[in-house]
Amino acid sequence: MFTAFSSCDNESYDDRLTENPTVIPDSFSEYFGNDISRDFMGKVVDVNHNPISNVEISIGSDAVLTDDKGVFVIRDADVKERFAYVKAKKTGYIHGSRSLVPSEGTNHVRIMLLQENVINTIESGIESTVTLPNGSSVRFDGNFVKPDGSAYSGSVDVIMHHLDPAEEDMRLQMPGMLYAENQDGEERLLQTYGMLAVELKGSGGEDLNLAEGSTAEITMPLDSSLMATAPQTIPLWYFDEDLGYWKEEGQATLQGNTYVGEVSHFSFWNCDVQADASMVCVNVLSDDGQPLSNVQIKITSANYGSSYGLTNSNGVACGFVPSGETLILEINLFYDGTCGSDFTYTEDIGPFSGDDIVTVNLPPVPTANTETVTGFFKSCGGSPVNNGYVELTHNGLTYTDDVENGAFEFSIISCPDDSTFTLAGFDFDNFQTTGEVSFTFTSPSTEIGNIIACNTVDEFAVISVGDFYETTFLGNFEVFSNNQDYGTVLQVGNFQNEQCLLVYGLIDENNPIGTYDELDFNNPSDTGFSLNVEGCFPFDTSGNNLSYNLTFYGNPGEYVDINISGTVKGSLNVSHNVIGTIHVLRDQ
Repeated sequence: MFTAFSSCDNESYDDRLTENPTVIPDSFSEYFGNDISRDFMGKVVDVNHNPISNVEISIGSDAVLTDDKGVFVIRDADVKERFAYVKAKKTGYIHGSRSLVPSEGTNHVRIMLLQENVINTIESGIESTVTLPNGSSVRFDGNFVKPDGSAYSGSVDVIMHHLDPAEEDMRLQMPGMLYAENQDGEERLLQTYGMLAVELKGSGGEDLNLAEGSTAEITMPLDSSLMATAPQTIPLWYFDEDLGYWKEEGQATLQGNTYVGEVSHFSFWNCDVQADASMVCVNVLSDDGQPLSNVQIKITSANYGSSYGLTNSNGVACGFVPSGETLILEINLFYDGTCGSDFTYTEDIGPFSGDDIVTVNLPPVPTANTETVTGFFKSCGGSPVNNGYVELTHNGLTYTDDVENGAFEFSIISCPDDSTFTLAGFDFDNFQTTGEVSFTFTSPSTEIGNIIACNTVDEFAVISVGDFYETTFLGNFEVFSNNQDYGTVLQVGNFQNEQCLLVYGLIDENNPIGTYDELDFNNPSDTGFSLNVEGCFPFDTSGNNLSYNLTFYGNPGEYVDINISGTVKGSLNVSHNVIGTIHVLRDQ
């Protein structure tokens, strides 16, 4: 979702206003379009990017809590075609939120909550000034009211944060998005020169605000990078927490390197210039037509700076851009140095005079591969998980996908010198997780079969043959690895009730991680594995064409992960596909 235009060029504020006529609807919400249902998932973090659990997330009448990883999923939320509003609330933090243009597929949201730290305590009836270390300040006249409008007398705790547009995390910390209703009722895109969040608490913890007829003077310093283009006077905008967008009210004046203005109530206040807005969706596809999720999008305006977003599960990111301008679109696959180099695709887009879609087919990337990973996520009882998500981690990056009837799919860019990744599934309904399970890409498509959320069960194995046979083993595995005269033996066994699983292998002692084929028992120097299910001890592997990826090989007490794929022949000499996942603890 595009959020903030946080840098700017050398034109004045007045020069940037478009002269195109605007049709103003009777109600501002008419800009939002029709009612629709959309899926959302997101993550809530603190200022150190650590996840925050038990945050109340609400979209309209739907509400959930974030899990231990700060993640939430809300399906089929009632939103508008061009506007969705996600609220985040937890005691000890200022209320957070994100507004966005929802697209089909799962919409990804990231919110950074600011702590509700008291900067100073003042007294009602006395004029007071509260100042932050960076020079931001608020001067109060001392008149405050309670939520019911009655006068308040006593001590007042002042909670205050200044948000600097030069700081990268501002777009995560700010409420909503930089989308507004100006004083004429027009839809506007904003470029911020700084924000100030102020909350007032009474001695009993109640929310306070300025009394009717009272005002406060706010002062916000400007980052030096914005001074060259800062207008002498600039509109002030406050964030409406009920509606999810900014509203114009008053103005501020540049005094030295600070903006100073008067406000009559408190929430977030914002110094912004404004532009006509067009809603644009960018659809990012690989060279072979696969949608790419979690790809960073950057759109730059010569007059309004840059905005950023991440593509959703369908490879789409939507947001508002300034109308009437040619813009620069950049798609950066490896913005963190993945694969040892950056790859940036650039093209000019626009100008736009209304809603539009831009589709980009990326050219082949010589240093990377497009990978598709599919599988099924099941509960400990074997049912498909509908309320949960799966995380894929590769090369230090984590991708998140919700599940529908247990199914999940990732389309990502991988590096040829790192073919491993991990998956972890989280089941909200049963509060269980798979833990991290290691896998190896089988480019360009990797089908991993089933993963199971049983956080009370440390070990599991799932073996499926075609569409007619699936066996799940939970716990009680015997896993040992020892050296014998002819190599290193790795044996995984589970013998329970009438079921039996045995994986027997000879592995490379010096480089155990890797891909193995069927073990030739007639060749003492061969390495490989043999799989037996419900037969266990007879090593009859004739007709098998299986591949065994030993993706993790821990010390005793640590995990061993084996992924199995390929075919076996049945009694009628018919080949059947096999997929297996083994996640077990090594005993010795």
